[in-house]
Amino acid sequence: MTVPIINSCRFDKSVLIAFMKRSLLILFLFISLSGIGQSKKPGGAIQLFNGKDLKGWKVLGGKAKYEVKNGEIIGTTVSNEPNSFLVTEETFGDFILSLEFKNESAINSGIQFRSESKPDYQNGRVHGYQLEIDPSPRAWTGGIYDEARRLWLYPLEYNLAAKKALKPTDWNTARIECIGSTLRVFINGVPTAHVVDDMTLKGFIALQVHSIGKPEDAGKQVRWRNITLQTQNLKPTPSDDIFVVNLVPNTVSDQEKKNGVSLLWDGKTLEGWRAPYSDKAPDQGWVIKDGTLTVMKPSSADAKHGDLVTQKEFNSFDLQFEFRLTEGANSGVKYAVVESEKFKGSAIGLEYQILDDERHPDARQGVVGNRMQASLYDLIPALQIARGQHKVGEWNWARIIVFPDNRVEHWLNGYKVVEYQRGTPIYDALVARSKYAEYEKFGMAEKGRILLQDHGNEVSFRSIKIKELTVLP
Repeated sequence: MTVPIINSCRFDKSVLIAFMKRSLLILFLFISLSGIGQSKKPGGAIQLFNGKDLKGWKVLGGKAKYEVKNGEIIGTTVSNEPNSFLVTEETFGDFILSLEFKNESAINSGIQFRSESKPDYQNGRVHGYQLEIDPSPRAWTGGIYDEARRLWLYPLEYNLAAKKALKPTDWNTARIECIGSTLRVFINGVPTAHVVDDMTLKGFIALQVHSIGKPEDAGKQVRWRNITLQTQNLKPTPSDDIFVVNLVPNTVSDQEKKNGVSLLWDGKTLEGWRAPYSDKAPDQGWVIKDGTLTVMKPSSADAKHGDLVTQKEFNSFDLQFEFRLTEGANSGVKYAVVESEKFKGSAIGLEYQILDDERHPDARQGVVGNRMQASLYDLIPALQIARGQHKVGEWNWARIIVFPDNRVEHWLNGYKVVEYQRGTPIYDALVARSKYAEYEKFGMAEKGRILLQDHGNEVSFRSIKIKELTVLP
């Protein structure tokens, strides 16, 4: 290209205009051909996939095959390979992602969002939030899984109606809204998952081809198309009434408030709590620091600081809490707790067991494991799900639901591990063979308090919140 000579005395105006037009054309072509293969759409939307090739994407993890045909990205399973991910080269923070997917072969897959791959984390393993694609009978498509990190955050057992949203072997539309700490997922317009979490606020988007365990599953395919990302002028879907998993400690989101959820512990004081048979909290032993409530290990083996009970009584409710164990620790959360002199000064109630199963001897006592983690203590053993327990020192997320018809559920880290109904012949038989046989109508109080147990070990609690299903006068 010849550059015209321009001086202050004389120049050819037509030559200058031609030069400027040619320069602008070159600049436009440069901008159009650069970047990650995205194209802009009206309103600030980005077409992440150009429909022709995989420009702007790269493969991490395993070596599954990714190719483009007929405007679709096709992922094909390969034997003896770990999970594979087709990853955007660019990362994103707040956005609304829309795309279509089709899984004709009933192979598990997923869509990563706000995900990462770092050399110092499991040798670069892809980790982060994932929209689950699960065409199996479990039907958890649209749940949120934390790949290679905390595992299930929102299984569809929290939202049973959403299990019907998937159209097997047909094209489905997925929508992921990430705005601040709020993560929401929709399948074919149906709200399937809602998580509040601030662990990762920015990351790449990826299309997963899951590893396979059987050679005959090699060559099966998952397809994606019409992958659009909105990063400006974000308009979230109006709030709904599905269950919310909030992992930001001691907070209640707007949708939780709309759903009737409130904090049972304020994260700062012991207001609303007291010692059993007292009008005040224990004098010592319970420490509040950085939004965590911890019962400390006493100075001597036979000493205890004392339990904490709510000042308020409850009938039926949905209770959520997080707990963290130290090595060898034992504790529990009791409900339907009553205080009566005939109980010899003890606050008696049904107990969600909190225990270091590996190190505490109580795990091997009782009957068929009914004193292990998350069990209905001394009555019903919790289902032992290998991926359901977090390591000692890590936070566990628990839930106790007492329904108005006396059905009760215990949950641990996304899994329902105990289910029973008070007052049935089976329940009565379980009580009759337990340590509670001496207590008349044990666990059958129409209303009772909630109790955090001091069992002489250091255990921490946070994010204690409740939704009353029956409001007492």
